[in-house]
Amino acid sequence: MLLFLSSWRHLLRHPWQFGLSVLGVALGVSVVLAIDLTNASALRSFELSVESVSGRATHQILGSSGNLPESLYAQLRRDHGFRQTAPALEGYVGLPLRPGQAFQLLGVDPFAEAPFRSYLRQLSTDSTGAFTEFLTRPDALVMSAATARELSLEVGDPLEVRIGSRVETLRLVGTITLEDEFSRLALKNLLITDISAAQRLLEMPGALSRVDVLIEGPAALEHVKRLQKVLPEGVQLEPVASRVESGAKMTEAFQINLTALSLLALVVGMFLIYNTMTFSVVQRYALLGRLRAVGVTRQQVFRLVLGEAVIVGLLGTLLGLAGGIGLSQELVRLVTQTINDLYFVLNVNAVELSPWSLSKGIGLGMGATLLVVLPPALEASGISPRTVLMRSATEESHRRLQQYAALGGTVLFLVGVGVLQVPTTDLLISYFGLFSLLIGAALVTPACTGWIMSGLRPLVQQVFGVFGALGVRGVQAELSRTGVAIAALMIAVASSIGLQVMVGSFRNTVYQWLGSQLWADIYVSPPSLVANRSDQFLEDELIEALAQTPGVQHVTRLRGLDVEVDFGKLRLIAMNLPEEGYASYRFKESLDGTPWKGFTEKSHLVISEPLAFRTGLQPGDTLELKTPAGPQGFLITGIFHDYASERGFGIISRTRYEQFWDDPRSNSAAYYLQPGQDANQALEAMGATLNRLGRTANAENQGIQDLVIRSNVQLREQSLAIFDRTFAITGVLQLLVAGVAFIGVLSALMALQLERQRELGVMRATGITPGQLWGLITGQCSLMGLVAGVLAMPVGVMLAVVLIYVVNQRSFGWTFPTVVSGGTLLQGLLIAVGAAVLAGLYPAWKMSRTPPALALREE
Repeated sequence: MLLFLSSWRHLLRHPWQFGLSVLGVALGVSVVLAIDLTNASALRSFELSVESVSGRATHQILGSSGNLPESLYAQLRRDHGFRQTAPALEGYVGLPLRPGQAFQLLGVDPFAEAPFRSYLRQLSTDSTGAFTEFLTRPDALVMSAATARELSLEVGDPLEVRIGSRVETLRLVGTITLEDEFSRLALKNLLITDISAAQRLLEMPGALSRVDVLIEGPAALEHVKRLQKVLPEGVQLEPVASRVESGAKMTEAFQINLTALSLLALVVGMFLIYNTMTFSVVQRYALLGRLRAVGVTRQQVFRLVLGEAVIVGLLGTLLGLAGGIGLSQELVRLVTQTINDLYFVLNVNAVELSPWSLSKGIGLGMGATLLVVLPPALEASGISPRTVLMRSATEESHRRLQQYAALGGTVLFLVGVGVLQVPTTDLLISYFGLFSLLIGAALVTPACTGWIMSGLRPLVQQVFGVFGALGVRGVQAELSRTGVAIAALMIAVASSIGLQVMVGSFRNTVYQWLGSQLWADIYVSPPSLVANRSDQFLEDELIEALAQTPGVQHVTRLRGLDVEVDFGKLRLIAMNLPEEGYASYRFKESLDGTPWKGFTEKSHLVISEPLAFRTGLQPGDTLELKTPAGPQGFLITGIFHDYASERGFGIISRTRYEQFWDDPRSNSAAYYLQPGQDANQALEAMGATLNRLGRTANAENQGIQDLVIRSNVQLREQSLAIFDRTFAITGVLQLLVAGVAFIGVLSALMALQLERQRELGVMRATGITPGQLWGLITGQCSLMGLVAGVLAMPVGVMLAVVLIYVVNQRSFGWTFPTVVSGGTLLQGLLIAVGAAVLAGLYPAWKMSRTPPALALREE
């Protein structure tokens, strides 16, 4: 109890030191937990979205070329006896009430719903006649009662929905009250209409997204085989579970990268905890020596230091859990936006608190604290009572420890290099190698600091005189504290440099790629909530009408679809290009150097670099595609650079696509203008054409399709805006890691100045003015920041190289050259020096105001 009271009193007498330690743990845990909760919430939202529209269905019938004809559903029930089936049409709409938020629209057949989704059972038993209205009103809408309350809607109220630029009015005829929380979450933001109403809203007459199938019982396997036999070519039967798995796999690399980046904050926080706990031990060497002299055992001293660490870790972890939950509320918006831009439409309204994520945060916070406190705890318990009272012996022991740390860091660095050479696509192994490099560099930092200070001392003394020499000597003599603080700052600044170089190199590559890839002058497509793809179709009449615009020389129709192959699904783009379009593609590898030779006449296929990396396909291989006409082999003639999708895709000629798929539809169109024609004038002319067609359609009580028309300049700008949004969360995490490092430097400097209080008091007593003392302390801080910045530059470039050539390639399959900007390196150096100087302002102010008599007083 006496030892516990002694420890507690020490913590209370040093609230800043104690508070900074707790804050370091809290920030590290907050960042890791926030990313984990955000990723888990996004994935859970996707699972709930799939389950809300699939209900109890075990399988789904999907078309290889997109949507299904509704006649297929009738044939399955009438001709083949599959009664446990239900048609469904899915889409996404916006609400003027909630701009920027996507709502899922589900069109159903109420008479076939009973075995699958029980949503409409309440309506059929409702005495208000809601079910009758749902069947008879063409604008009828049903939603959950919770969603209606959130939108402030009552039964009978109108609701405007936005599809592209078109606004339609529906009427709420009934609400569904759900008992369990799971069902309420599943139906959140789900709008249910009759399937005919959905076809009208989405402009997809006679089309279905899928047919849900319920197959259960002992004969389930036989029913599956029988159903597969009667399905026409180009139509597949897939288990519902595979849809959730494909979504999880699609975003797996993105989420792992975020998690690894968040762990940087915890790594930097570990340096902070180590530094603070080490100083806490050194600060009480005299007390610990006396305790050992009067009979306190080594085990008791060890438990004393460990107990303090438990208090720090526990308080920091609890604060980190609260901070992580709050931070995840902000990060979830950035992550959701990125998933919407790159993968699929996702609407995450709230962060779901996962017991596993919270347990992981507690384990990381407490585990990291206890792990890094072991060396100072062992040091406190392992030194004899006589030597523990000698400060010189203490610092000498730290110098020996630094030698071992430098040796261990070198070994760890080499291990990291070796691990990164292992040919694997496992990102966890890649990040293990990357963290080995970073931690190895951090362990070598104190020794490098000593060498740099020895080299700088003559120069600094010549320029700044005796105070410069004192500043260098102060950093060098107190490496047990300054070395760890410099290492933490170095890791944070190196991470910032590495990420900036990687993002800058990638952005530069994407900018150049867009300049060559956007070969047409004007692009036309239907509105889509997913930025990089559209599954809607353009009306042929509109394509031809816009092609009559003066100055248009050529039109390319593009058709995108997912095709079944042996390794899963392949995104396929069908198009016929003019010569300048073919010339815009840059190939990494090609067959005989002529990838486009015979492309229109033969079954040839060119694939993107990410697809080749993911599947191992090479030029000369033959890939079998499942088409409505039966399996067809396509010869791969080239691999081109592409940065639009990490899944990758393949390109075939429009001629061969229409031959095997018998599908003349288009998802988008690209218009080439005659040389010298102005794209802005052509855009205005196309807008005038659409207005004229719209007036004509309105006069006939009809409407025309909504279109998005953009020039290649506008499309390039929008693509770069999506790129910047994708890496916005990276910038946020960089700031958080830098914040943890700043707190570490501040903690180390405060501890250092407190330890040197007597030494600085002697200086004040011998005539040094407060201003000179201020200059000495800030000079030391500048030297620490300078060393951290200088060491961070090569480590940051190394980090960028690993991120570009290992992590990015294994995550997404693309490669791009490294572009190191001198401005980025200089910025990192200035950040390091600035952070160190800023962190030293308070200790300098405090010591300059401390009276010499108080500093020299000794009990």
